Amino acid sequence: MQASENQAGTGKTIDISRILEMIPHRYPFLMIDRVVDVIAGQSAVGIKNVSINEGHFQGHFPKRPVMPGVLIIEAMAQTSAVLVVETLGPESEGKLVYFMTVDNARFRKPVFPGDQVHIHVEKLRARSNVWKFQGRAKVDGVTVAEAEYSAMILDQ
Repeated sequence: MQASENQAGTGKTIDISRILEMIPHRYPFLMIDRVVDVIAGQSAVGIKNVSINEGHFQGHFPKRPVMPGVLIIEAMAQTSAVLVVETLGPESEGKLVYFMTVDNARFRKPVFPGDQVHIHVEKLRARSNVWKFQGRAKVDGVTVAEAEYSAMILDQ
């Protein structure tokens, strides 16, 4: 399955194969596994399955592994990049999305191996190649991190 209407009928679901076509990120820095509820030009929800096998856990509090907050923000950015490509169409596939600002970032609760993070992103505005988003990461419906950020979309 590459992209299909999700069961709730509110938006499209994009699987990992299609994500790899849409954005240039690769292991070990690809931070999303699936994107659901994609509504082009508006919003999307990225899904990140957090695994103890991820390299950052070896050094980020090995006795109590916690997903680094900056990687949660990166997952927000990657989810937003998929939303941008879905909105702009195939000609935007593989373009780079560079962070310009990160504002009002808050980390509410730690994310642990075994958690599934749902990254809710909403487009606030887009002007030319600069887009602004609001992101909220949740585990079991509880907000663990949030931020507003802007990015510039460029050719490689």
